[in-house]
Amino acid sequence: MENNILLAIFVLLAASIALVPLAKAAGLGTVLGYLAAGVLVGPYGLRLVSDTETTRQIAEFGIVMMLFLIGLDLQPREIWRMRHKVLGLGVTQVIATAAVLALTLTLSGLTWNVALIIGLALAMSSTAIAMQTIEQRDITTTDTGRASLAILLVQDVAIIPILAAIPLLAIAGSGAAIDAEVTQAVRSLDSPVDWLMPLSVVGAFVGALLAGRYVVRPLLGYVARTEVREAFTAMGLALVVGAAMVTQLIGLSPALGGFIGGVLLADSEYRHELESNLQPFKGLLLGLFFISVGMSIDFSVLATEPVRIGVLVMGLVVVKMGILFALASLFRMHFADRLLLAMLLSQTGEFAFVVLQLARTEGAIPAGQYDIMSVAVALSMVTTPLLLLLFDKVIAPRLDGRAGQRPGDTIDEHRKIVVLGYGRFGQIVTRMLRAQGFEMTLIDDDAAQIALVRRFGVKVFYGDASRVDLLHAAGVEKAELVVIAVGGADRILTIARNVRRHFPHVDIAARAVDRGHAHELMALGVEIFERETFLSAISLGAKVLVRLGHSPEEATRLAEAFEAHDNQLLQDSFFVREDETAYIGMVRNAMGLLNQAMSADRAEPPVDNTPPKRTD
Repeated sequence: MENNILLAIFVLLAASIALVPLAKAAGLGTVLGYLAAGVLVGPYGLRLVSDTETTRQIAEFGIVMMLFLIGLDLQPREIWRMRHKVLGLGVTQVIATAAVLALTLTLSGLTWNVALIIGLALAMSSTAIAMQTIEQRDITTTDTGRASLAILLVQDVAIIPILAAIPLLAIAGSGAAIDAEVTQAVRSLDSPVDWLMPLSVVGAFVGALLAGRYVVRPLLGYVARTEVREAFTAMGLALVVGAAMVTQLIGLSPALGGFIGGVLLADSEYRHELESNLQPFKGLLLGLFFISVGMSIDFSVLATEPVRIGVLVMGLVVVKMGILFALASLFRMHFADRLLLAMLLSQTGEFAFVVLQLARTEGAIPAGQYDIMSVAVALSMVTTPLLLLLFDKVIAPRLDGRAGQRPGDTIDEHRKIVVLGYGRFGQIVTRMLRAQGFEMTLIDDDAAQIALVRRFGVKVFYGDASRVDLLHAAGVEKAELVVIAVGGADRILTIARNVRRHFPHVDIAARAVDRGHAHELMALGVEIFERETFLSAISLGAKVLVRLGHSPEEATRLAEAFEAHDNQLLQDSFFVREDETAYIGMVRNAMGLLNQAMSADRAEPPVDNTPPKRTD
């Protein structure tokens, strides 16, 4: 099977299709479905795919892409606002969890250095599981979502000093070896290469900041103007890979590089288009990662040491939940939010495999201990969907329903109004709404137009509004109203049809090209629309009447009467639009009635409201 990559891919996809929908339908979540698929096809199941390590290495790129997309949704000022949680929750959680676990393992008989290595490895939580769950529950901007992100970011950064400390910890126990290692470590501080490490980190961040503003954004604009969607997708993938490579080259986590790259582009007008293009890749790769975790569970080790592994997994989950709950209490989070945070991060993460593997290579952990810990790490990931199911079915109904709710002072990134199309028509609608204090998300697919209006301080995102994935990325599901102001009758209908089918609760206000197009919109259930030339033609007609001798008041009254009559005709003719004979007859009859009504109105003498002249 290892030599037939196509067959391996087919098996993985087939297992996912078979088990993931079943797991979600049963209320267990998609993560548990992917884990079950990995167990089924892995070396301890049907043995259809056995190359677990290669699968995991490929799939870990999904974590990088996920953090890139998370970064796209976070403005730099939001990161600054989270600094207290990063320091208070993130740093404290890593230190406290590692210390408690190391102490517990030491009391169980392990040497202190081995216990500390394992404690540091188990202190990490799974970014993939936690953030996937947060996105599925739509609680990214809640206290729980932001606290989880702060902790996971610290863990991603902490993995670097942890990996650097393992060689020192591995030789602990022999006094002479320790003295030699410490002496070597102290001497290494005199090396300019080691002192250049912090400078390279700062330099890489500053370089990424400048490149994002002066290289990446203009390049995105160029690619957008070519209107080649494949090129834009390739550009998005290149950005993720490039950001991960930069941080990996300087010794940091590739996942952290993906996150920083996303944050630097969070203010870009191409954010929604990047998100919609990369979202399918992220979902597939994350699913593949969970499958690889399921494949890695060594059931032979589990059968040999079931009690030991069970106690280890349960103890790990309980300790992490207790520490997380206590830290969240210090930040005065609601009880339900504290409990949900503790459950979300109670597992051990993907970086634990890296730490344990390095410790095994350095000789700190024997092969048998490594196998047991690896199985415990994988099984801890299985417990999270089960805990969340317990929370949803048993715990949450007994609480006040606060968990995951957005606090009142949290500003949702997605506005209540989404305007699709920022040409002349869309600009007029937007200006009227903004004058009344409404905030909107603006989408347009003309890169030159976006660059032009940006000079006037208007933020417009780039993207094709006819794509459902972009509508999701723009937050249409959270909007109260979508204004379709793009040009082209067919395109307007396509967008209206997509919004109505995928977001039926959202109201639609649309630009209609003519009477027939208005009828097609009405057939889709669009009740708010305006024919693009109708009102301007009536206004011009009123001005012509004034020039021909009518008073401004009379011209306005005639224009309003004509507008009301034509709108009624539009509504009445909708029901006979499919019958050409009936439709023509109704229109001709309505035109005759209109002429009679307008003639009668014209014949009525105007009311003279001027006071009589004094005769005295």
